[in-house]
Amino acid sequence: MTSFSPAELGSRIGSGLLSFPVTHFTADLAFDEDAYRAHIDHLARHDVGGLFAAGGTGEFFSLTPDEVERVVTAAVQAAPAGTPILAPAGYGTRTAIELARAAERAGAHGILLFPPYLTEAGQEGLAQHVEAVCRATSLGVIVYSRANAVYTADTLARIAENCPNLIGYKDGVGDIDAMTRIHTRLGERLTYIGGLPTAEMFALPYLELGVTTYSSAIFNFLPEFALEFYGAVRGRRHDTVVKLLNDFVLPYTAIRNRQAGYAVSIVKAGMTAVGRTAGPVRSPLTDLTPAELAELTALVEGLPHPKAG
Repeated sequence: MTSFSPAELGSRIGSGLLSFPVTHFTADLAFDEDAYRAHIDHLARHDVGGLFAAGGTGEFFSLTPDEVERVVTAAVQAAPAGTPILAPAGYGTRTAIELARAAERAGAHGILLFPPYLTEAGQEGLAQHVEAVCRATSLGVIVYSRANAVYTADTLARIAENCPNLIGYKDGVGDIDAMTRIHTRLGERLTYIGGLPTAEMFALPYLELGVTTYSSAIFNFLPEFALEFYGAVRGRRHDTVVKLLNDFVLPYTAIRNRQAGYAVSIVKAGMTAVGRTAGPVRSPLTDLTPAELAELTALVEGLPHPKAG
């Protein structure tokens, strides 16, 4: 099995498109491991910088700790050698540490640390939380800044100094002022990842702030489209980016915005639209309505090669 040092992982994920594979469920909402393994193999055969198993789009919030380990193990075993698989950690500090250790047992190459569950915390508490998780694992750790865990440049600089295996910062806030301060302060010490819902919407302006990659949910069901978009962003081909936004991303986000939680649900609907169903979402999320699925399917079929994925 290929392994990556934290530094190697940071360099690898910063040089290509990332994605959160959906987690496949059966009709009765059990983990459909065979279908999931086939999906991971399919995605990893494209030119991808890394895959976040059981992440946000993979419904981490709905999985038990045992299920998380099963999903991550399946992803590691199904992906071709050399594909970085990153596992989730989150909730309270002790649970996050347990999940980080489970990620090592599963053979994951790195960890994405989600915000702590529910409670708000100051910068000192957030720093202690991240440092405790980093100390508990030899894997490279990426912090996900969003919701109740928004890190300042000073806090990230402190954690980076204390934790050599902190390798990345994933932004789910969209605060350009904060992103500028963070990148100016830490420079190349971290890999910067765009993590806003439907990250393609922010990819081009964020590139100018040092955010060289992002996690594409669309990659799940339209990998060729997602890679074309990523290539246009990295090549600063503005006309192509605008065309692809108008052709698909903007109308796609219009459907996504109709219901809270649709940022995940619409990805599973996209899987159905291209004939690679991943089953329903788990509550508290809800699936797209039949009319919305039909609308999304028509949108996908309007692309030049909608079934290529």
